[in-house]
Amino acid sequence: MRGLWLENQKLTWRDNLPQPTPAPGEVLVEVVRAGICNTDLELLRGYYPYCGVPGHEFVGIVRSPDHPWAGKRVVGDINAACGQCDFCRQGVPSHCRDRTVLGIVQRSGAFAEYLTLPSVNLHRLPPDLDTDAATFIEPLAAALEILAQVHISPRHRVLVVGDGKLGQLVAQVLALTGCDLQVVGRHSTKLGHLERLGLKVAVVQPSEPEPYESRSFDVAVDCTGHPSGFAQGLGALRPRGTLVLKSTYAGRLALDASAVVVDEITLVGSRCGPFAPAIALLSQGKIQVSHLIQHRYPLSQGLAAFAQAQQRGSLKVLLTPDIP
Repeated sequence: MRGLWLENQKLTWRDNLPQPTPAPGEVLVEVVRAGICNTDLELLRGYYPYCGVPGHEFVGIVRSPDHPWAGKRVVGDINAACGQCDFCRQGVPSHCRDRTVLGIVQRSGAFAEYLTLPSVNLHRLPPDLDTDAATFIEPLAAALEILAQVHISPRHRVLVVGDGKLGQLVAQVLALTGCDLQVVGRHSTKLGHLERLGLKVAVVQPSEPEPYESRSFDVAVDCTGHPSGFAQGLGALRPRGTLVLKSTYAGRLALDASAVVVDEITLVGSRCGPFAPAIALLSQGKIQVSHLIQHRYPLSQGLAAFAQAQQRGSLKVLLTPDIP
């Protein structure tokens, strides 16, 4: 099997990888599309000591011949749970104590020709849903998790910090609530995509004052994974506001704990989310993703794809199967 291999923070191309063998209850999936996300880039920087095939945003075709969805397109929840621990019994498999995570924790990922996942993790795609668009289901589900954690209604003022791939999805999801939403970022081109969708946006630079009244928002969502984004979100909140951390942070984060205590700020970490509503929103055309796709590379050019994804301001880079 061919694919990308990550070890000791170094990414290499290999054409002799062993094809994964499904364990009992698991399914073999042929990868037909995979997306490079910021978590993959953070793994390269040492966010987590993973060794193996990275990648967790994917669309694939079931290749286990005895599976009822054999030959059909699927996506999959990335957390493979044990089903026995206290979190699993509580219905929270994403925090299973013995979980493996596709392309992140002890499970080979999607930047190869094949992967395996438990059958219960798979979600069949509607026939009319575009394969490229379906690659965004996993991050869109993560964006939807915010609404499961924080109540947001039309009476709330909400700030999204970050105009990257995740920020764009989060902004579109939160806009569905009818809240008073503003998105800030450093790239006018990226923000222009959201502005054309009817969202209120503003370009901000570190040396310039924020284009809004500080301490005026009910909820802020940091989608940058950067200390400056955290600080910006925290500074925008009114007392008793909520700051949602919606990105992985590499390294330690400096925190003004006094400000959090004095203003009684609620901090919410937010990670994986529900796939079914994400699939429905994309199928219904309520979330737009085509403008987020910047480049497509065949799998064999995966190293070049990663180099592109690491460029400042880059949006989504997709990996596709090599044409025979």
